Amino acid sequence: MVKKKKVIEPQYYTSATMMQTLNYKVYYMSFKEKIMYFMLAFIVGAVVGYIFYGGIGKDEFGNSTTTTYILNTIFMVITGLIAGKLFLPIRVEQLRDKRLNTLRLQFRELLDSLCSSLEGGKNIVDSFKMAEHDMETLYGTESFIQNEIRVILSGLANNNAIEQMLLDFGSRSGIDDIVNFANVFDTCYRSGGNIRDVILNTKQIINDKMEVELEIQTVVASSKMEQNIMTVMPIGIIALIKLSNPDLAKNYGTPAGIIVTTISIVIFVVSALVAKIVLKVKI
Repeated sequence: MVKKKKVIEPQYYTSATMMQTLNYKVYYMSFKEKIMYFMLAFIVGAVVGYIFYGGIGKDEFGNSTTTTYILNTIFMVITGLIAGKLFLPIRVEQLRDKRLNTLRLQFRELLDSLCSSLEGGKNIVDSFKMAEHDMETLYGTESFIQNEIRVILSGLANNNAIEQMLLDFGSRSGIDDIVNFANVFDTCYRSGGNIRDVILNTKQIINDKMEVELEIQTVVASSKMEQNIMTVMPIGIIALIKLSNPDLAKNYGTPAGIIVTTISIVIFVVSALVAKIVLKVKI
């Protein structure tokens, strides 16, 4: 049986006018970002590892030995590496989702600008030219939507079909609203339909979805806060026990204590990941 190779999507594509276009469906960290986020997670993981496993190997008088320092270092390195390995893909997903939310918000403003221009009697090409100025005023010259408008205007200047460029934008965005808009625009533009109504309806749909998402986020905000507290609480309890009651803390250094601690950490990590999935609501 031939094993299929996993296809890795590129971060950038090249447009018909040889301009670099971003693939919003994926996010690849730079080397600097990987080091920064890995070290952040490593430090947190190492601290947690020390709280749960620190102090193993003390003598009968409760004094730290060479074995204690060696084991402390080993456990801190292991938990730090595990934390870094687990956190990087989570952070990649967070950064990608943040970028998609930013693009969708900017796309909504683009539709608003296009509607205003079309209502003023301008054609679709001139409307995109006006939108370029509006988006630059709102978000700056290097915003996601501004870059996309530049690609579209460059294509128009080189006699490329606007509907094809919008379809390409929708495909790269990975956002259903933009994909659906591009498909409807393509059909409507070819058949001579009312482009203004298409843009207006798409904008209204995006507004409605954002309002629903905001309401949902408000409802689950308290649950997310509770989940964050429950995530940190076991670490705080163990740290408090070890600081306030050294005699009881000795039990965590026994073989049974190490096994129970390890099982507890696994349950703790799995429950945190499950809670994250449950509280992530998509419309």
